[in-house]
Amino acid sequence: MNVRAKARAVHDLVKTELPLAAGTCVVAGQILALGEAPNGVDAVLGFLTGFFVSGAAMISNDYFDLEVDKVNHPQRPLPSRRISIMETVVMTVLFTIAGLVAAALLGVQSLGVAGLIWTVGIIYNWRGKDTGLPGNMMVSFSVAMTFVFGGISVGEIGSGLVLTFGAMAFIFDLAEEIAGGATDLEGDAMRSVRSLARSRGKMFAIRTSCLLLAAFICLTFVPYMTGWLGTSYLVLIVPTDMAVGYFAYGLLKIKTPEEGRRVKRLLYITLVVFVVALIVSRLI
Repeated sequence: MNVRAKARAVHDLVKTELPLAAGTCVVAGQILALGEAPNGVDAVLGFLTGFFVSGAAMISNDYFDLEVDKVNHPQRPLPSRRISIMETVVMTVLFTIAGLVAAALLGVQSLGVAGLIWTVGIIYNWRGKDTGLPGNMMVSFSVAMTFVFGGISVGEIGSGLVLTFGAMAFIFDLAEEIAGGATDLEGDAMRSVRSLARSRGKMFAIRTSCLLLAAFICLTFVPYMTGWLGTSYLVLIVPTDMAVGYFAYGLLKIKTPEEGRRVKRLLYITLVVFVVALIVSRLI
């Protein structure tokens, strides 16, 4: 395999866009906690912690999912043998070390929180995925903690603004996870995953997801109503909420798993664009 093909396989294994988003959310948490840009060292170390800890979870996920992916996603790097099992294990270890070292350089508390996020990710990949809603909540907790970790990494442990964004991230991601269960019923049935969609029905899961997205939209106005953030935030959040509402409506009309995955991806992109825009607006 040539270098370009190998790099593509590593990219597919790591799912690079997700660790990049995790690192970005950590920096966003730092900015929200401080009300200004963190110093360069803290920003870089925070980003690297989010990137590598998330990356370790992404890589190990494919290791634990190998047998299922052989049937459902044979094109993935492991079942397609573009990446070996040993390479997967080595990369998981290297990403873990890099993430925890970066966290340790930010302080003992940061290391402890990063270790907690890593542990939850590994437990989810190993056993939590099959539990359905509890597993969904484990993933959402990890996503929410990227913002909280950002605040802790710059010494702002109890920032109400950061905790609010953590809650927003938890609710948003939980909605995505539940919607994902409704669009992957066949794959979940193979693993006997006790998802909300399998236990209560596809439409119940989708409606629950939509209700959570509605709760997310309501929560987005808290930073403005409390005076934590001003008009520039309101200008960003209104179109974001409109997009989220539109895509939530789209979830109610999906007919195929492909349509569901498309809507989920658009929701994810919407949130990432919002976080990036928020960072830029706070730095200007």
